[in-house]
Amino acid sequence: MRHMPATVDEFLGLGLVKDGIYKKIEYAIENVLDICAVVNADLVLGVPGNDEDILDHLVSHHVISAGVAEKVRGMKAFRNIMVHRYGAINDRTAYRLLVDHLGDFEAFQAEMELFLRRAEP
Repeated sequence: MRHMPATVDEFLGLGLVKDGIYKKIEYAIENVLDICAVVNADLVLGVPGNDEDILDHLVSHHVISAGVAEKVRGMKAFRNIMVHRYGAINDRTAYRLLVDHLGDFEAFQAEMELFLRRAEP
């Protein structure tokens, strides 16, 4: 949260910088989803029909916890709003979600790192 504005009013006043924050978050979420897909494929955990299947595979094979899978689902939902309904984003709500859930990226990273350490030969 190092670079997030301290208040919603500060966030609202950022103009193009605010748009850049949305774009960076979108990119970060896409990276999380890509990592999930790569791990699912590399470990041959099952053929997914969609992103939900990938998360289910990762949970059932103890790559990530159900709690982190839910966080990733929330990320994906937020990303879909940013991408498909950009003009309809409520900046106040988005700011609150960002502040409340930026730690979800760290939770995902921590569980993936733990899994990778356990998988080392």
